[in-house]
Amino acid sequence: MNFDEFFGNFPALTITGLEQGAIYALVALGYTLVYGVLRLINFAHSEVFMVGTFTALWTWEALGYDQNSPSPAFGPLLIALVAGLAVAALASAATAVTVELVAYRPLRKRNAPPLAFLITAIGASFVLAESFGIGTSRAPFGMPTLIPQETLFTVFGAAITNVQLIILGVTLVMMVGLDQFVNRSRLGRGIRAVAQDADTAALMGVNKNRVILLVFVLGGLMAGVAALLWNVRYGYTKFNVGFLIGLKAFAAAVLGGIGNLRGALLGGLLLGVAENYAAGLFGGDWKDFTGFVLLVVLLMFRPTGLLGESLGRARA
Repeated sequence: MNFDEFFGNFPALTITGLEQGAIYALVALGYTLVYGVLRLINFAHSEVFMVGTFTALWTWEALGYDQNSPSPAFGPLLIALVAGLAVAALASAATAVTVELVAYRPLRKRNAPPLAFLITAIGASFVLAESFGIGTSRAPFGMPTLIPQETLFTVFGAAITNVQLIILGVTLVMMVGLDQFVNRSRLGRGIRAVAQDADTAALMGVNKNRVILLVFVLGGLMAGVAALLWNVRYGYTKFNVGFLIGLKAFAAAVLGGIGNLRGALLGGLLLGVAENYAAGLFGGDWKDFTGFVLLVVLLMFRPTGLLGESLGRARA
């Protein structure tokens, strides 16, 4: 264990961990929304994120940006970011809705057992990943450097960059917006009603299928935003880029309390920070290992996760 490395870089490890955890949290929101309403683990959600990374890249290429392009001025940069965000979010939402209509809804109509949904989710995940793998020759794709990382200020010696602030700021805005939508809006009340008791909600006039579609749309939008932030921060994508991110986001959702929106944010940030601390203390090879060990240990003592409140019991 390298304590000198760990304590010497503690502030930087914390900031970078929060940055990574924010992306996990946005993807985790999709898992927790679908589980909260359907009690379904949508393993295809990782590929919903992957689709967003590619569509943002293709949007930037259509606007004339590639890996060798210089960073644009503020006006063109804003247009590129807004266009990439809109296309990525819409493409991810459309992918999530397609998975629901093609893969899950026919099973619900036939009252399929939970195992059938689980196998179908895994199958849909592989279909999407392999489709992009075949179409892209399984090669990685680099991103144009739209926002060069620049240090804005330091906190306890840790450099805070513009990209880190963008990622954390966008994540908090999206989280607050989604939380308020679910807890305050009429459509949000419908989501909570179906999550709590779908049959009673139907008797009260709530259209269950529309609520389920809305949940997939919201989860897809969050994944699309996460995809754009991933592109800006890490600068590459690949047909299987969603695999590990999806596993970590699912772990974050369970860590915070599956079915709990605020728990997804807390779990994502905690997982990102824990991974970075492990990398600083034990070395980079332990980074992925530590996050899942943390999940197992926590669930041994608190099986419902840190917050553990279901979506259907969220307060209005």
